[in-house]
Amino acid sequence: MKIILKQVILLNPDQKLNQKNDLLIEDGVIKKIGGLKEEDFKSSKVFEFDNKYCTPGFFDMHVHLREPGREDEETVETGCNAAAAGGFTGVACMPNTNPDIDSAEVVRFIKEKAKNHLVDVYPVAAATLARKGEALSPMYELFEAGAVAFSDDGVAIKNAGVLRNALEYSKNFGTPIIEHCEDETLADGAMNEGLISTTLGLQGIPNVAEDLIVMRDIMLAEFIDGKVHIAHISSKNSVELVRQAKKRGIKITAEVAPHHFTLTDDSLKSYDTNYKMNPPLRTRADVEALLEGLKDGTIDCIASDHAPHAIEEKEMEFIYAPNGIVGLETEVGLVLSELVHKKHLTISLAVEKLALNPRKILNLPVPQIKEGEIANLTIFDPDLIWTVDISNFKSKSKNSPFDKRLMTGKSIAVINNKKMFFEEKFFLI
Repeated sequence: MKIILKQVILLNPDQKLNQKNDLLIEDGVIKKIGGLKEEDFKSSKVFEFDNKYCTPGFFDMHVHLREPGREDEETVETGCNAAAAGGFTGVACMPNTNPDIDSAEVVRFIKEKAKNHLVDVYPVAAATLARKGEALSPMYELFEAGAVAFSDDGVAIKNAGVLRNALEYSKNFGTPIIEHCEDETLADGAMNEGLISTTLGLQGIPNVAEDLIVMRDIMLAEFIDGKVHIAHISSKNSVELVRQAKKRGIKITAEVAPHHFTLTDDSLKSYDTNYKMNPPLRTRADVEALLEGLKDGTIDCIASDHAPHAIEEKEMEFIYAPNGIVGLETEVGLVLSELVHKKHLTISLAVEKLALNPRKILNLPVPQIKEGEIANLTIFDPDLIWTVDISNFKSKSKNSPFDKRLMTGKSIAVINNKKMFFEEKFFLI
């Protein structure tokens, strides 16, 4: 099939590309940009995308696909369907599966499950065996099998000596160590520590639990000259620590999740477990620091931390309910609504943080919008007004605090691997 994306705004900051034009795709490859003839339109399926943006495919570098082990919550296929519906053509999946992604067999299993999907899946392997922080995983074997980074995901690497060794090994591959920065000895709580946790009678988790591990990891990254990526940064002080580390040339990068720059701990007054996260929702001062970090480049990318849970798990008492929410299908809407329309980011900067920087951090090729290049694209309408409806989610799980939220801006189509997702359907192109 030949398809034409008619009068899209082609945008790729890496190429300094920002133009309105027609795009002809044939057999999954970009054949022509502009200069289309009448016969091209007659022989192609034409999509009227006037004034919609067409960018390199968005990439979420922090998702939990649950397979193997918790297929009742999510599978590789349903997670990829959710990613496509949300505007993503690639994801990196985290290693807290059962068994953990600490063997080449599990890496290959996940890649096999994803191989025929529109969405590319790149496993992040466990840095230590069973993510216990005691002995390194077989990192070279995992890298050879297709792992793009290493993380103990859900916990920080507990032992500084083990983290040092992991950083030294990962230097050989150029891969980052992705850290969930939290000192567990300070994190025996259910929400952010502060006035609201005291009012609600809930044990709190102080910001310093995050800040201490961020500081440790920065110091070790500088000592080893290794690459550390801070997952779901949430604390004002942690943002400043990363900012100063970057100024000193340390190889440190960071991501933020949409719920952390959108919500505060004030939301927990309802005791709704869909607001229970780890790291927890912080204060308005922390949110302002995250927004500033996004603006000035301290925070490199945006990632959902997509964490599906079964309904019965989230319906437990607040202190016993698991942390996390699904995020793939609301992420782009929140970025456009809360960052672009509120003038915190330009559309170009949002594209950098959703499509370009995540791939650069993981040493993956960044899609280009050029004739002869494979079409790996996200098409979105920044002005589309819509309402979140969790009953329509492609994800198996529905644990989202954003149900019925009005948003402005949405992905309307994605193209990759000779496939297109548009109007709730996948089809070959």
